[in-house]
Amino acid sequence: MTKEKIKPTLKHKLHEIIFEADTKAGKLFDVVLIASIVISVIVVMLDSVRAISDKYGEFFFYIEWFFTIIFTIEYLLRTYTVGKPFKYVFSFFGVVDFLAIIPTYVAFFFPATRYFAVVRILRVLRIFRVLKFVQYLGEAKILMSALKSSRRKITIFIFTVFTLVVILGSLMYIIEGEENGFTSIPRSIYWAIVTLTTVGYGDISPQTNLGQTLAAFIMILGYGIIAVPTGIVTSELSNKEYKVVSTQVCKECSMEGHDVDAKYCKYCGAKI
Repeated sequence: MTKEKIKPTLKHKLHEIIFEADTKAGKLFDVVLIASIVISVIVVMLDSVRAISDKYGEFFFYIEWFFTIIFTIEYLLRTYTVGKPFKYVFSFFGVVDFLAIIPTYVAFFFPATRYFAVVRILRVLRIFRVLKFVQYLGEAKILMSALKSSRRKITIFIFTVFTLVVILGSLMYIIEGEENGFTSIPRSIYWAIVTLTTVGYGDISPQTNLGQTLAAFIMILGYGIIAVPTGIVTSELSNKEYKVVSTQVCKECSMEGHDVDAKYCKYCGAKI
C-alpha cells in the first residue's frame, strides 16, 4: 500500500516562495524584492534633494506609494504564511519589515517622517540567504553572539566613560569659566565628550595654559579608551566557534540559522 502524496496548500506554497530561496520562484521573488527595496531607498534619498524634488516630487510621491503598498501586501502575506505570526512580527526582520512601511503612512500626519523609509535598506541583508552565502550567516551569528556576550562589559565601560566626562567637563568649567566659552557644566561635558572621542569640532576650545594641558591629557586618554571596546569584542570573538548553518526558514516562527542537518527548529521545536 503506497502512501498518498500530500498536496501542498496555498499557505505552504506562499511560504516557500516568500521565505525560501531554494526554488526558482523563491529566488526570483527575493531578487525582485531586493531590487524594489534598493530602488525605493534611492527614490527617498533623491526626494530629499530640493532641486530634484521640485522637478520630480509628484512622480516620486506615486512611486513611493506604489512600493509601500507592495511592501504592505508582502508583510501581510509573511504574517499569514507563518504558523506563529507573533514570532515573525517581533523578530529582527519582522520589525524591520514593519518599519519599512510605516513611515509613509505616518507621513500623512508628520510629512518629514517619510524619509525614515530609508530603513528599508536593512532588508537587503536577506541577500546573504538569497545568494546562498551560508558562511556569512555563520559569521554574522558569531559576531552577534560576541556582541551579546560583551554587553555587560561594554555597559560598565560606557558608564565609566560617562562618569569620566562628567568629572573632566566639570573640572574644565572651573578652570576656563564662562569667559572662554565654557558657559555651563553640561556644555563643558559636551566639550569633554567631543575631545575624549577625538572628534574635535573646535566650536569650544580652552584658552588658559592649565586648560590646554588638561585638554592634551584628555586627547591622549581618548586614544586609549577607543581601543577598549574593540579589545572586549575581539576577546569574545576568539572564544566563539564557527559553525556552518543552513538557509532553511522555520515555517512556524520564521527563524533561520539552523544546522545543516537539523530536522527541527531550535527556537520553537517545529519540524523544518
